[in-house]
Amino acid sequence: MAANAVLSPTAKRRPVSWGNPLTYALALAVAAVSITPVVYVIIGGFRTTPQIVANPAGLPDPWVWDNYARVLSQSNFWRQVFNSAVVSLGTTIGVVVLGVCAAFVLARYTFRGREVLYTFFTLGLLFPAGAAILPLYLMLRDLNLINSYYAVILPQVAFALPLTIVILRPFLTAIPRELEDAAAIDGTGRLGFLWRILLPLSRPALVTVGILAFVTSWNAFLLPLLVLGDASLHTLPLGVQNFSSQYTSDTAGILAFTSLAMLPALIFFTFAEKQIVGGLQGAVKG
Repeated sequence: MAANAVLSPTAKRRPVSWGNPLTYALALAVAAVSITPVVYVIIGGFRTTPQIVANPAGLPDPWVWDNYARVLSQSNFWRQVFNSAVVSLGTTIGVVVLGVCAAFVLARYTFRGREVLYTFFTLGLLFPAGAAILPLYLMLRDLNLINSYYAVILPQVAFALPLTIVILRPFLTAIPRELEDAAAIDGTGRLGFLWRILLPLSRPALVTVGILAFVTSWNAFLLPLLVLGDASLHTLPLGVQNFSSQYTSDTAGILAFTSLAMLPALIFFTFAEKQIVGGLQGAVKG
C-alpha cells in the first residue's frame, strides 16, 4: 500500500528550488566574466601607460584624467560620435518600422504561404552576416552607395529584420480578436487598429527590438570598415581602430578612447534592461 502511494502518479513532487548557493555562485561567475573586462577598460583609462606596464591589474595611483580629457578634446572623436548616432538611429527606425509592418501582416492576416514566409524570416537567423560581405559590397558598389550612411544602414536593417519579426509576431498575435472586431465596429480600419491598439500594447517588444538594433549598430565594425573608406564618415568602432593604430604605445589613451566609445551603448542598454527582459519573455510566451 505504501509502495503504491510512493509510485502513484498523483503523488506530489518537491518543487525545484533555484535559491541554492550553487545557482548564486554560477550567476556571480557569469556576471564577473561579463563585467570585469568593461570595468578594467574604464579604470585603465584613469591610469598612465607606465602604471599599466608596471602593474596591469592595479588601480590608478594617482587617478589621471588627462586621457579622457585628451580624447574628448579631439574633433575626430565627436565627428565619429555623430556618425555612429546617425547610423544607429537610422538603423533602429528602419528596423522598428519595417519589422512592425512585416510582423503585423504575418500575425493578423491569413493568406496562403504565411507560415512559409515566416519560416523564411526565421531562417535568416541562421545566416551569418560575414558570409554575405563580399556580394553585399559588390551590390552596394553597383548602386553607388559606398561611402555613405545608406551603405551601413540598409544592410543592418536587413540583417536585423529576422530577429525583429520573431520577437514582434507573438506580441501582435496574442492581442485578442475581440479587440479588433470591436475596433472595426467603431469604424477603425486595420491600420488604425495597429496604430491605436496594437502598438501601445506591444510597447515592451518595440522597445526590445529598438534597443537591440541600436546597440548592435553602434558596435558594428566589419560592415563600416568595408563600405566607409572616407575617414570623415567613420563610426566610433573604426575610430577606436584608427586611434589604436596612431597611438600604439599609448595603452592608457587607447583604453580611454575605447571606454568613451562603448559608454553610450552601455548606458542605453543598462537603463532599458527591464524592457528587454519583458519583451523577450513576452515573445517566448507567445
